Amino acid sequence: MSEAAHQLPPSTEEQIAAANASGRAPVVFIHGLWLLPSSWNRWAEVFEAAGYAPLTPGWPDDPETVEEAKAHPEVFADKTIGQVADHYADVIGKLDRKPAVIGHSFGGLLTQILAGHGLAAASVAIDAAPFRGVLPLPISALRSAAPVLGNPANRHRAVPLTFDQFRFAFANAVTEDEARELYETYAVAAPGAPLFQAAAANLNPWTEAKVDSTNPERGPMLIVSGERDHTVPRAISEATFDRQKRNEGVTEFVEIPNRGHALTIDSGWREVADTALTFVKRFV
Repeated sequence: MSEAAHQLPPSTEEQIAAANASGRAPVVFIHGLWLLPSSWNRWAEVFEAAGYAPLTPGWPDDPETVEEAKAHPEVFADKTIGQVADHYADVIGKLDRKPAVIGHSFGGLLTQILAGHGLAAASVAIDAAPFRGVLPLPISALRSAAPVLGNPANRHRAVPLTFDQFRFAFANAVTEDEARELYETYAVAAPGAPLFQAAAANLNPWTEAKVDSTNPERGPMLIVSGERDHTVPRAISEATFDRQKRNEGVTEFVEIPNRGHALTIDSGWREVADTALTFVKRFV
């Protein structure tokens, strides 16, 4: 574990203490690039009402609000997959009970990394970024990543999306008005490094974008795919499922019809949340 992984913000420490004090089964939510932990607020309410103790810890140095993130985008720079995975492993290590873990996009990749280390009682990976061994590279995925990968200097930068880029990568399956609302409400800058790591994962045997999909301690896992996702098209999610189903544990796949990469935050979020909750309830 890295030194930085032990420096958790007070808000995260408070969530850990509350979860432990509640005696309820914890559920850790992990956001992906261009979003903040607040993107999970409605999900947390649903899981709390269902009897769980939700935690929405951020990535290292995440600002508390979208406004603060837009004022200081530079804080997102230079976060790597390994650093962020260590950070969440540290959060989980302070819980009294092994949690369910739910992640979206790069959060879905981090979810699988943590599950592969035996840290999840059950896990749900939603439109998860690819890891080493996941081979498909659909054109729409390359286009979605182009704002970052198009400039090698972005590896060490925080990169925001324009509205048009967000519309293509996240909000292609909603109306123009809803896309603008999502962009204003949720979109923040993101570190470029994880995208470069994922893009080179199959060329780098030492990549941090790798998952132990065969660990018998992985636990039950659900892979969720949005039918119209440009950033993580079905081909990537299916290839992820094909790797994960080699595990001796329960591994399932579900496609949510007519949904893009914004499926966790758009007007249809509740269907996805209920799908995840139904799966978690079976095991945790």
